[in-house]
Formats: sequence, C-alpha cells, structure tokens
Amino acid sequence: MAQKTRTREINIVDKGGTFNTFFRKLTGDEHEYDFEGLEMLRKLLSNERARVLHTIKYQNPRSLYELAKYLKRDFKSVSDDIKLLERFGFVEMVSERTGKRERLHPTLVVERLIINIKI
Repeated sequence: MAQKTRTREINIVDKGGTFNTFFRKLTGDEHEYDFEGLEMLRKLLSNERARVLHTIKYQNPRSLYELAKYLKRDFKSVSDDIKLLERFGFVEMVSERTGKRERLHPTLVVERLIINIKI
C-alpha cells in the first residue's frame, strides 16, 4: 500500500511589511514595517526545533528522554519545544505500553512543509 504524504501548509500575508522592506531599501524609501508574520514563523521553526524534527524523523526516539539525549539538550527545553510543535500540528505524542509502564513516543506528523508568502 502506498504511503500517504502528510503536508502542512503555512500562509503568511505580508501587508506591506517584511518583503517590501527589502524592495524599499533598494529604492531608498525608509519606513517602519510589520515583521510579525515572518518573526512568528522563525520562532516556531527555530534551528533547535528543526533539529528536534530532524532527530524524530531519522533517529526515531522511543521517548522524550531519549530525544533529549540524542539532542544533548535539557529535558525541559526539549519538552517545551515538543509541546509547541505538537500544538501547531508538526508532532504527535503516541502512547506506548512497555510492561506496566506507559510512555509517550514522539512521532512526526508532517513530512512536507509548504510556506506561501503573499506580498
């Protein structure tokens, strides 16, 4: 059976802000612009969170603790990043039983990310 590709699409509407700043610098017109949309995306997909996603995909950790060990990062920081990525639909925590214990296994929900920027 063919595997279904899971895509997450993000739309950013640039209302005369971030990308227009670049073009305004070329023409010499200087104003203050709104960087909020792109800044939020940068915070969501920071380098560390990108490492988290990459590690989940290729290392397939069995728990958050194991993920933190792979990343050589503090458990609390990794846990906070996972909660944020889960909230935005990039990661899902799957319950797994090992004997009498139940642990949460991070799994990647998104295989492809499409970012649309309307200027």
